[in-house]
Amino acid sequence: MLSDSGFQMRAVDGGQSVSQQLVRPRRRADVVVQARVVNVRYEGLAGDGINGIFPGATGFSKEGRANMASNGKIALVTGAGSGIGRAVSLALHAARWSVVLAGRRAARLEETRALAGASAGAMRAVPTDVSNPESVRALFAKVKEVFGRLDLLFNNAGLSSPPVPMEDLTYEQWNAIVATNLTGAFLCAQEAIKIMKAQQPRGGRIINNGSISAHAPRPNSAPYTATKHAITGLTKCISLDGRPYDIACGQIDIGNAATELSAPMARGVAQANGSILPEPRFDVEHVADAVLYMASLPLNANVQFMTVMATKMPFVGRG
Repeated sequence: MLSDSGFQMRAVDGGQSVSQQLVRPRRRADVVVQARVVNVRYEGLAGDGINGIFPGATGFSKEGRANMASNGKIALVTGAGSGIGRAVSLALHAARWSVVLAGRRAARLEETRALAGASAGAMRAVPTDVSNPESVRALFAKVKEVFGRLDLLFNNAGLSSPPVPMEDLTYEQWNAIVATNLTGAFLCAQEAIKIMKAQQPRGGRIINNGSISAHAPRPNSAPYTATKHAITGLTKCISLDGRPYDIACGQIDIGNAATELSAPMARGVAQANGSILPEPRFDVEHVADAVLYMASLPLNANVQFMTVMATKMPFVGRG
């Protein structure tokens, strides 16, 4: 939970409960974080404090991190040209990761690069259509060519479905959402696993962007909701199949982060009872902070599922 003193996570390992307190500089009452953590062990972290969880970190300010040497970690973020993908890419870069930006629009990727400014970590843009297997293979080949390894894949690219009745959806509309949101995530995970299994040191982490829609639908959202439920199944399969190869996989489910995509929520969106109501949103920076935490864990610890949402959005309960 979030409190004045920080972010507290409770982990269960072998039936025993362990609490870890992480200092945060501010309190936000408009954000709720729920996390389920599995397979947590703290070997090697004793005495390291915050630096054991964020290796090499001396603080949370972008300025403090930008002057340090690269941490040697390589991240790939899909959908990096806007919204959550852009925010996460900038947070990773500020934390000294080298970041590969993937997305359909080269100009938007270059905007993300420009926002990163000077830092020790490299940032490269690779225009990619994640629904195209050849495009995905070329993306990961470029990662391997330039960096030689991959430590993190943030599977973030996605499309929203048009808010029309299910019976009025065209096959093309359905297929476009499935191809990007689900098939794209699968194709990227597949290529990431190939690299992570073969590299030395072996292993890596995949974080899938789920959604509140992975738990409950909005009206007239069949393609989007179906793919986000499927992402949960994919996350579990990657976790299981990647386990022998030191590949961790987790999922972050986000509710109403303030991005261009969620702008209509501030004006009013359809509710389950047929009404149109505005919904609260929260700063996308908090999503980036959460992904950075998940990414910074050692590979013998994993946040399996985390939910970050606007505190007052109509999700918990019956609206």
